[in-house]
Amino acid sequence: MSIRPITVADHADLLALWRRTPGICVRPEDARQPFSAYLARNPGLSLLAEVEGQLAACLLVGHDGRRGYLQHLVVDLPWRGRGLAQALLDEALRRLAEQGISKTHVFVLRDAPQALSFWLAQEGWSMREDIEVFSTRGMA
Repeated sequence: MSIRPITVADHADLLALWRRTPGICVRPEDARQPFSAYLARNPGLSLLAEVEGQLAACLLVGHDGRRGYLQHLVVDLPWRGRGLAQALLDEALRRLAEQGISKTHVFVLRDAPQALSFWLAQEGWSMREDIEVFSTRGMA
């Protein structure tokens, strides 16, 4: 397995992975232009894992200067159970720490039981019960 930064050239393959993965909600913000802008704003943080030359897993990573944010942690079905999600998470947190980011958030859909199970099992992570998240619908 090798881990490398995601590039704009990976977009089509990642979009296909996200669309075929239950529990991942693909939104307009995942289109090529917003995806490209996200990578440019957060250079070298979003990660992709390859096994035998094939896309196996990914994690979008960014920060606002104070807090890190993780999205779309996905391991493709044939590669699950091999520690890829943990390897991506560990590398992402290491890269965020290099930039002075020590606190990170991840948003997990309630109807994504495998994702919820993964995050509940992570040492040092806890489900927040003191806040609710509100989002705009977008201005498109």
